[in-house]
Amino acid sequence: MNSVFLLLIITLIFPVVSYLGYLSRIPRLDSAISLANVALALYLYEFIPYVGTFYVDFTTWVFILMVTSIHLLSQVYARSYFQNHKIGIGENLFYLLMGLFTTSMLFSLEINNLGLMWVGIEATTISSALLLMAEKSETSAEATWRYIVIVSAGVTFAFISIILIYYSLGTLQISSILGMKIVPSLTLNVAVAIALIGFGTKVGVFPVHTWLPDAHSEAPSPISAMFSGVLLPTALYVLYRIYQIDPLRDIFVWAGVISVIAASLFLGYQTRYKRMFAYSTMENMNLALIGLAVGGPYGLIGALLLLLSHSFGKAGAFYSSGSILRYTGNKKIEGVHGLWKSMPKTSGALLMSSFAVTGTPPFGTFFGEFLIFYALFSIHYYAQLVILLFFIMAAFISVNYNVTKMVFSGEGEKNGNEDSVMSGIAVLSSVIPLLIGIIYVVVTTVAL
Repeated sequence: MNSVFLLLIITLIFPVVSYLGYLSRIPRLDSAISLANVALALYLYEFIPYVGTFYVDFTTWVFILMVTSIHLLSQVYARSYFQNHKIGIGENLFYLLMGLFTTSMLFSLEINNLGLMWVGIEATTISSALLLMAEKSETSAEATWRYIVIVSAGVTFAFISIILIYYSLGTLQISSILGMKIVPSLTLNVAVAIALIGFGTKVGVFPVHTWLPDAHSEAPSPISAMFSGVLLPTALYVLYRIYQIDPLRDIFVWAGVISVIAASLFLGYQTRYKRMFAYSTMENMNLALIGLAVGGPYGLIGALLLLLSHSFGKAGAFYSSGSILRYTGNKKIEGVHGLWKSMPKTSGALLMSSFAVTGTPPFGTFFGEFLIFYALFSIHYYAQLVILLFFIMAAFISVNYNVTKMVFSGEGEKNGNEDSVMSGIAVLSSVIPLLIGIIYVVVTTVAL
């Protein structure tokens, strides 16, 4: 058996194997297995591009690294998050579903077939729906129902696009399609446009985004981190592979621009901090969509840099949010005050994360956004660029105004000690986007 094929198989099954490690009751064996999976993902870089049953190039590798890393962080975080707090669906089922959720995302990224990618995306819905309502509140049950209905409708549209692609090209193998000289046709145009609606439902493209704020705000924080940090990017990856078949640049760019406008407007009147971060995810995903649609070295690298930095930054925001919710019992922005005194480590992580996801220099998201803007400028998309700059600034102000108010205004009440593991994971996750930005500057400077 090909060694790379075996490596990819191991990467796929390790999230479920980590669940078996959890069942063994050997302390932290599950986390050790997940850490090994991150190491395998890093090692995979030596073998790309790989073409066979799986298709893995540099773009795929970045997404695999994101998924394995956020799974590890969420797994460690969840242990402390649910300590002395009952999981409504049962602890064993929760960690099993978390492993299956991760495996379905990795399968969607790695498999060399658009039809099976669709199967993987559908599997993420099945495995994550129960995770969403793990705390079994009335609002989480409603959010789960909405998530299933809206996303399933979107995936149905995505299935239609897959059928049309097969009808036009006679194959769904990604490597074969990318090697073809494709003649654009009305059928392919329709297929790619429908894919924007179908897979765009899971990416958070306006107006088919409506499940997103409810799901992110009602899910347990480790699952919210996985939703924002890696589920939406995984769906975006599949949409990008379909976009490569017949690039409808204007349609995709304008869809991204309109979605950023909508997200920025929604951010302006949010009263709950987790819901605010959900709309921030919508903004970032659509910026990445624009970068991938524009393409070229600046658009693609900018999108990957943005997505990689955002995955850790937004995970850190939700880890911090989970700690705040556990500590204060309050979901509303107005109900949280003086965190810098009562929760110094968590408040620092929250500030860093909010700076990261709003593109503050020198975080990696800033350089990703800059490259995307430069790519737009280079192809003379001036109107789109001006609109984006205005609404991204509005989103920046909305998020950071609310976060700084939570951290610095008023006197925080001391209700206990913040959990060291939860705050530590939040700090680590929020620092990584800063390191990515610094590394990017160093590498670029050396290259010049």
